Amino acid sequence: MVDAASPLQPETPRERSRPHLPGGLSTRLLMLTSLFVILAGLLVLPPLLAAFEEQWLLDRVRAAELASLVTEVAPDGKVTREIAQKLTEGAGVISVTIQSDGMRRLVLPPPGAIETPYLVDLRSQNPGSWLTAPFQTLFGGGGRLVRVVAGPRFTHIGASVEFVEIVTADAPLKQELLTYFLRLAGITAFAAALAGLLVYFSLNLFLVRPMQRITLAMERFRADPEDPRARVALSHRHDEIGRAEEELGRMQSDLVTALNSRARLASLGEAVAKINHDLRNMLTSAQMASDRLAALGDPKVAQALPRLERALDRAITLASDVMAYGKSEEAAPVTRALPIWPALEMAAEDAGLSDAGVRLIPCMAPSDQVVADPEQLHRILVNLLRNAREAIEAVDGPGAAGAVAVDLRQEDGVSIMRLADDGPGIPDKAKANLFQPFVGSVRRGGTGLGLAIARELAQGHGGDLTMVETGSNGSVFDLSLPGAPAPLASEPTLPPKTPRRRSGKAKTG
Repeated sequence: MVDAASPLQPETPRERSRPHLPGGLSTRLLMLTSLFVILAGLLVLPPLLAAFEEQWLLDRVRAAELASLVTEVAPDGKVTREIAQKLTEGAGVISVTIQSDGMRRLVLPPPGAIETPYLVDLRSQNPGSWLTAPFQTLFGGGGRLVRVVAGPRFTHIGASVEFVEIVTADAPLKQELLTYFLRLAGITAFAAALAGLLVYFSLNLFLVRPMQRITLAMERFRADPEDPRARVALSHRHDEIGRAEEELGRMQSDLVTALNSRARLASLGEAVAKINHDLRNMLTSAQMASDRLAALGDPKVAQALPRLERALDRAITLASDVMAYGKSEEAAPVTRALPIWPALEMAAEDAGLSDAGVRLIPCMAPSDQVVADPEQLHRILVNLLRNAREAIEAVDGPGAAGAVAVDLRQEDGVSIMRLADDGPGIPDKAKANLFQPFVGSVRRGGTGLGLAIARELAQGHGGDLTMVETGSNGSVFDLSLPGAPAPLASEPTLPPKTPRRRSGKAKTG
C-alpha cells in the first residue's frame, strides 16, 4: 500500500494529454544524418567538377591532335580550307597549333578572326586554380573562348612535338558541366535521403523505441506505482539499453518497497499517536505516586527514588516527542561542555549496570569533558550500555557478570568515546542492518531502534557512531562528537543519591 501523502501523485489531465511533437530524437537524427551526407557531397563536389572539366578539355586536345595528323600526310603539309574546317568541327575546336623544335605551327587555322581567349595550361595547374576553374566556367559569362595547352600523346612524323594548343568555345563545356553538376546534386540528395532513412529506421528500432518504452514505464510508474503495467518490460538485451532496463526495474522494485514501508510506518505513527495521550496520563499518575513516596521518609525509598524520578522525567519527554520522532525529526541539540564521568554514571544506572552484574569501567579522568546536549548524550549512552548488558545477559542469563570499558581521546578537535564490552559479539546476519530501525535488532523481540536512535542523535551533533570491531571477545563502538574541551580544574560532583522534590505536576496530553 502506498502512502496517500506520497509525493508521487498521479499526473494531472493536462500532463496526461501532453502531445508528442514530431521533433523527437528519431526526427532529429534523420535531419542530422541527411545534413551530414549533403555536407560530405558538397566537400567532394569541387574536385569532381574540376576533374570533369579537365577531362573534357583533354578529350578536345586529343581529338584535335588526331585531326592535326592529317596535315602531316597531306601534300606540302597543308590541307584546303574546307578540309581544315571539317577537321576542326569534327574535333570540336576552332584552331590547332603545334610547337615542335621551338617553332609554333598553326596546323588547323580558324575560319576567321577570333577574340582573345583565356588560357588553361593542363601541363601545370596549382590546386587552387584547378578547384576554382569549374566555377569560373559556370559563372564567367557566355560566348567566351578558351585556349588549352597540353603535352602530346601521339607520335608525329619527322618532328618532336613539345605541346599541342587548341582554341575552343567554352559554351559546350559550360552546358555539360552544368548537366554533370545537376546529376551530382541529384545523386547526393538521393544518397542523403537514403542514408538518413536507413539511420532513422535503424536507430528508431534499436534505440528510440526502447527509450520510448522506458520513458512510458517511468511516466506510468510516476502516475501510479502500484500499476503492474508501470513496471518496465525487460528485453534481455546485453547492451546499455538492457542495463538501463534492468536498473530501472530494480529501482522501481526498491521504490515500491520503500513506499510500502513508509505507508506501514505512517500507520504505525497513527497508532502511536492514539497511545501517546493515554501513556502521558499514566506517567503523570506515576509522578504523583513518586511524590507521595518521597514524603514517607523511608531511607530505602529515598535511595531508589532519584533513579525513578529521572526515568519518569525522560519517559514523559519521550512521550511528548514521539510524534516528532515518528516524522524522523529530532530536536536540534543544545550543546555545552559537560563532564563525561557523571553522565556515564547516570547512564549506567538507567541502563541497569551494577557492580554485581555487568559493571561500568570508566577509563578516563573524572575531569574530562565533551561538548554535547546533556539529554541527548544520556540517551545515546543508555542505548549503548543497555545493548551491551542485554547482549551479555542473553548468553549467561540475568545478573551475569561482565564489563563495559569506556575511554575518551581527542583527535583534531574531535572527542572520540570508545565503548568496549566483553559480550558474545554481533552475529554476521545483523551487521549489514545494524543501524537500521526495526531490522537491526540482535536479540529476539528487540525493535532495533536503540543503535538507530543513538546514531541519529550523534549525527545530529555533527559526529557519528560507528562499530569498530566485533567478535567472540566482545564489540567495540566509537562515538565521535565535535569539540575537544579542556578538562575541569577540579573533579565534578556526582549526582546526589537523595530524592528530588518536584515543583509541580507534569502536563497531561
